[in-house]
Amino acid sequence: MAMAVAQHRVSTSGSSSINKHLDASGKYVRYTAEQVEALERVYAECPKPSSLRRQQLIRECPILSNIEPKQIKVWFQNRRCREKQRKESSRLQTVNRKLSAMNKLLMEENDRLQKQVSQLVCENGYMRQQLHTVNASATDASCDSVVTTPQHSLRDPNNPAGLLSIAEETLAEFLSKATGTAVDWVQMPGMKPGPDSVGIFAISQSCSGVAARACGLVSLEPTKIAEILKDRPSWLRDCRNLEVFTMFPAGSGGTIELVYTQMFAPTTLAPARDFWTLRYTTTLENGSFVVCERSLSGSGAGPSTAAAAQFVRAEVLPSGYLIRPCEGGGSIIHIVDHLNLEAWNVPEVLRPLYESSKVIAQKMTIAALRYVKQIAQETSGEVVYSMGRQPAVLRTFSQRLSRGFNDAINGFNDDGWSIMNCDGNEDVIIAINSSKSFSCTSNPNNALPFVGGVLCAKASMLLQNVPPAVLVRFLREHRSEWADFNVDAYTAASLKAGTYAYPGMRPTRFTGSQIIMPLGHTIEHEEILEVIRLEGHSLVQEDAFVSRDIHLLQICSGIDENAVGACSELVFAPIDEMFPDDAPLIPSGFRIIPLESKPGVIIIQSDTKDSLTTNRTLDLTSSLEVGPATNHSSGDVPSSQNSRSVLTIAFQFPFDSSLQDNVATMARQYVRSVISSVQRVAMAISPSGLSTAVGPKLSPGSPEALTLAQWIYQSYSYHIGAELLRSESLGSDSILKNLWQHQDAILCCSLKSLPVFIFANQAGLDMLETTLVSLQDITLDKIFDEPGRKALCSDFAKLMQQGYAYFPAGICMSTMGRHVSYEQAVAWKVLEADESTVHCLAFSFVNWSFV
Repeated sequence: MAMAVAQHRVSTSGSSSINKHLDASGKYVRYTAEQVEALERVYAECPKPSSLRRQQLIRECPILSNIEPKQIKVWFQNRRCREKQRKESSRLQTVNRKLSAMNKLLMEENDRLQKQVSQLVCENGYMRQQLHTVNASATDASCDSVVTTPQHSLRDPNNPAGLLSIAEETLAEFLSKATGTAVDWVQMPGMKPGPDSVGIFAISQSCSGVAARACGLVSLEPTKIAEILKDRPSWLRDCRNLEVFTMFPAGSGGTIELVYTQMFAPTTLAPARDFWTLRYTTTLENGSFVVCERSLSGSGAGPSTAAAAQFVRAEVLPSGYLIRPCEGGGSIIHIVDHLNLEAWNVPEVLRPLYESSKVIAQKMTIAALRYVKQIAQETSGEVVYSMGRQPAVLRTFSQRLSRGFNDAINGFNDDGWSIMNCDGNEDVIIAINSSKSFSCTSNPNNALPFVGGVLCAKASMLLQNVPPAVLVRFLREHRSEWADFNVDAYTAASLKAGTYAYPGMRPTRFTGSQIIMPLGHTIEHEEILEVIRLEGHSLVQEDAFVSRDIHLLQICSGIDENAVGACSELVFAPIDEMFPDDAPLIPSGFRIIPLESKPGVIIIQSDTKDSLTTNRTLDLTSSLEVGPATNHSSGDVPSSQNSRSVLTIAFQFPFDSSLQDNVATMARQYVRSVISSVQRVAMAISPSGLSTAVGPKLSPGSPEALTLAQWIYQSYSYHIGAELLRSESLGSDSILKNLWQHQDAILCCSLKSLPVFIFANQAGLDMLETTLVSLQDITLDKIFDEPGRKALCSDFAKLMQQGYAYFPAGICMSTMGRHVSYEQAVAWKVLEADESTVHCLAFSFVNWSFV
């Protein structure tokens, strides 16, 4: 107790002595301004100086010579405490403002829900009354003849008076959706509101079209927010173009605009959309700022039909932004997006993309609020980026990468794209753009004088039971599993004027390693901008020591597995090591879009591609073997079971006109190789039907993991007369689990002229230092040393004759070149269920260890 009192006294005296100190007589003396300035300078350099540093400070500063070192120590303690209190106070004030604004939003949401409940109660009572009315049907029939004459003249979009009437009606409908009960809103899955969340998000439960709503607090003024949100191409990655055709003033300082908007298609399998809308900007009586929008009738309205030939006209139902100023600064934003995307125009398998409110919420509504918050944080200086780049420059890089990738996927004719030798049956579409120009940069030295242009190889495919976020993370972190570094080197070399060469003409060895250097990220890390360095060295004798590193600018988004409806992307472009702010970019990459599965619909009909135009064939999806998944126990089925997604791949290559055919052949082969690798990766990372702990599925062409595990187990007992697994395995799932976790390395290889491995348990993968993805690239002869290969050859006839063989202790090699010793190896033939057909060979390496 006495100690506690003493500590309290020291703390109290310390807090009061931030500006005072004890002199030799024991009295408190106030620090002079010069003394405080000297101490503050040291504090700025080192808030917690050591005892030696404090003594040095007293020696170097004569004005501090009359102060005891202990008093100097107390001053720094109190100074740190005051700084901590200041930061904590600032943090609490910020949290309090957020909570107050969030509380206000929640109270408004509660009022809206209460109104909705009251409305439903009234409707319920009315329906009951109608049911008890005997003559209701006759009364209704007699009332059907009453027709109200519409006032067409007041809604004529061809004159200002009609447009003003439409604008006022749009405003009323939008406000009823933003703050009223016009739409039955439900909380967006996985987006719970809170003090640390971006905002409150909701989607429509039952209404025409798809709709999403967002509410949030932003530390910007309403006019600034409206300016940002109206510039849709700056934040909406799917917006290709927005053009204001007509603008004239409306009452109360408002404006009415006729706007034509073009949107990119997310995949090669469907046409793009466009909108012809009226946009109304005005200020309400309470000081709120409103920007609302809706489509104008008539498919032929807007620009000429020729300009919109590659687009499907979609509809914007009353949508917009309600921005209310807050006391003390900042604004509360209400965002509503309500669209009818004409889903009838796309193949059945893709319709969830156009009928899902979750997708619209992620792509438009949530993206808008996140972008405004990002700008607010950058304006306040809260965001710090590396490599000395300004936030606006990094945002521009991200936008250019995304736009270039969308341009490649869509291949619009008015951009100069045309299909090269496509008969509609190609799995990979080759498009060329001979008019592609990169000379629009501010520095003429950075222009690319391409004689030929740019070639794009693109394709789409369906993925089954593959989480998009997991696949994109794998592609980002394990580039060597799917990329050809020599192709990357060709594209990178093409960025330098006059260095056209066909891939492979300048041999380079790449180590397979990549270094990821982050540049920046968005506020919730949903998108990452980074520079990738691929390490390489020339194999030519005269410049063997010259670095051939490749640098890529890359954005990665959608890697949060809990983000419902979010699209996952990995887009990259080669750059120079010291790339300027206006460096030319030729993006390539992957886009994976999740599809909401409909019950019982998991097979794509091959005739769906007939409904598409020749330059938008169904690509690989018509030939994919997608069928019902094997039924497993409900307790073990992962959340991604029976989920589907669409993968779109697009790679761009600069070319010289003299090498166009060569580059086209290389591009088609390369994209097919990438597709094959991605399919293999997808099979490996797809959760098995049992449990995520068991491991990935087998490679294509192999039987199911359960079946193969049973064959391995039963064949071992059949040939050797002993049990492979110690525990009793009654069910097939237990056999697979025990086999996967077996301490000995168990591997299976195919029976071909050059046997390759098709399966390995966890110990086998650890021994070979590889993954299931790379396992198929390893041949049987590569893992044995010379004595081991001789022993295998000498006993191979015995193995095939009697069904098994024992090998003495020996040495094998991992894929990383490390030696592995084992006490004994056992090989046996794996028989299929009929016990006569040999499916593969199995090897078990007992008590293995690295040498």
